[in-house]
Amino acid sequence: MSFTRRRFVQGLAGASASTATASAATAQLQPSPEKREKRTIYFNDARHYYLFVFEPPMTMEDAWRPVDEVAGTPVDTFIYGVERGDGLFYPSKVGMQFGADKRPFTMAAYWRTWENMQSLSGRGLDPLQVLIDRAHEKGMDFFASVRMSSYGGMDAKFRVPEGRGMAHPEVRDHQFAVLEELATQYDTDGVELDFAAAPGGMPLCLRPEDVAEYTPVLTDYVREISKMVRAVSGKDKQIGARVYPTQQMCRDQGLEVGAWIEEGLVDYVVPLLYIDFTQDPDMPIEWLVERAHEYDVAVYGMLQPYVRDESTGSPVRIYPTPDVARGVVANHWHRGVDGIYAWFMQWPLGDAERRILTELDDPDLISEASKRYIQRRRSETAFELGYDATLPIEIAEAAPGRRYSIPFMIADDIAASTKRVRQVVLQLEIKNLVSADRLSVFLNGESLSEETSLRDFSWRVAPYQGQKLEYHLVQVRPVKGQNLLEVSLDGRPEGLNGGITIEQCEVRVEYGSYPSGQVVS
Repeated sequence: MSFTRRRFVQGLAGASASTATASAATAQLQPSPEKREKRTIYFNDARHYYLFVFEPPMTMEDAWRPVDEVAGTPVDTFIYGVERGDGLFYPSKVGMQFGADKRPFTMAAYWRTWENMQSLSGRGLDPLQVLIDRAHEKGMDFFASVRMSSYGGMDAKFRVPEGRGMAHPEVRDHQFAVLEELATQYDTDGVELDFAAAPGGMPLCLRPEDVAEYTPVLTDYVREISKMVRAVSGKDKQIGARVYPTQQMCRDQGLEVGAWIEEGLVDYVVPLLYIDFTQDPDMPIEWLVERAHEYDVAVYGMLQPYVRDESTGSPVRIYPTPDVARGVVANHWHRGVDGIYAWFMQWPLGDAERRILTELDDPDLISEASKRYIQRRRSETAFELGYDATLPIEIAEAAPGRRYSIPFMIADDIAASTKRVRQVVLQLEIKNLVSADRLSVFLNGESLSEETSLRDFSWRVAPYQGQKLEYHLVQVRPVKGQNLLEVSLDGRPEGLNGGITIEQCEVRVEYGSYPSGQVVS
């Protein structure tokens, strides 16, 4: 039994009677003590904020940095991406080590990576085992994550689109050997199969024309990997999988995740799309949570690193503040996940990042903490793969009564917390809007025309482009769970044709120590 499981089961055994009588809403968020483990996970990809960065020879302080920077927070599971498709970040005996085919180097980051690993090996230290030992020393489980359709050292002819990817038995055998090495030759607590890094992080697992034929083959393959990992003598190792957010996206890539869950081939699944790094408080993962929990398989909600980035039209990458992260995390807990999985936070990790990590593991810590629910914007690449978003919404012309919908979810029970809620604010950023436009806004069918509305520039770099509207909601407020915002452009001033674009939608729920409202003498 791993450290995390020992601690979790012992915690359940020693729970007080008062804990046993916690509210039903909180109780339903707790994982089964038998199989589903509550985990707080942090992922490091070995490159951007580690081997690429530090100057060789690597000191032990730098070698421990990925683990140490999250130590002292609730993070109890450290996951390490051991490759990216052009070599492994440890001295593998079955695969090519990163940098072996790149010397002499022309990129400083690659030279650092090779020299850092060699500087540890020259002292008799395995770069991977150094991290494993440090994670265990700091009380964390260690999982090695492998991008399943990346295979450094193999001929490029096997890769999609030139080749057939994992339809080639040579590719499956190679990746099996890597996973077997990580499970049997290293003191890992488990392995993670990353199927969701394609596209962007790796080639597709299969060509579209091969999906139907090879979906059963991939299921058999996961079955064999699972059997191998669970057969490691004297260990209780686990196997996880990173998969796509929707069931159809998984099936389109040959991943019959439901069958993996039903057969117990995996201990956990993490839904995400690697190529879309923006946070999504409305990730459609109910199907996965329901299916996984039916068979006592854990689901961990992904906390993506950005609020906005270049893929969504932002000129810069915008990182979440703690209140923004709370909105995503609270919705994940509301959907019934068994823990939170974070990665790629703004680096070096500072006070804000460690505060976010501190709040990840306990829904009670954020239940009455201020939150910002920022709706995700569409990425064209993600959209092409079947992962859409409501925003932006283009309203081509004025059409009285024609409503455009923005569904959203919030985890806060505002009606039950009125004595603690300081204010609730709905914010819309609308391009090409002028104050003379006739706009109607409805929340769950009720008009916001009587609520206080404030206006400002939407973007101070180009303030003429649009307006930001803030509705301070007092009489009409969102409900816990699903909500529907509707907007109609009923008319434009004379001489102004064309339409508007709703660029951003955000709901802020702010808590305080005292009730807010009319002052009573």
